Amino acid sequence: MRTAAIYAAAALAEIAGCFAFWAWLRLGHSAVWAVAGVAALVAFAWLLTLVEVAAAGRAFAAYGGIYVAASLVWLRVVEGIAPDRWDLTGGAVVLAGAAIIVWGPRPA
Repeated sequence: MRTAAIYAAAALAEIAGCFAFWAWLRLGHSAVWAVAGVAALVAFAWLLTLVEVAAAGRAFAAYGGIYVAASLVWLRVVEGIAPDRWDLTGGAVVLAGAAIIVWGPRPA
């Protein structure tokens, strides 16, 4: 449960940080958005260090599925665009992949 909470917080921080740069560079918002984006991306990186796994690459790979799913939630909630069936199918596939990485049996 702790890992899921960390991944959820990391996804929010990463998406918010990336969106802040998008707002600055693509939507013409003030450079203050970039500063906020940097802070959010630093928080994202720090949060991933809190995941209890033996290998950073495994933590990052499993997080990828969470990122995709969270991005689709962001698309709906923040941008007001409903994900279509292809978005949802792709999200389900990457979440299945993340689950395999997280809960797959490991040699002792």
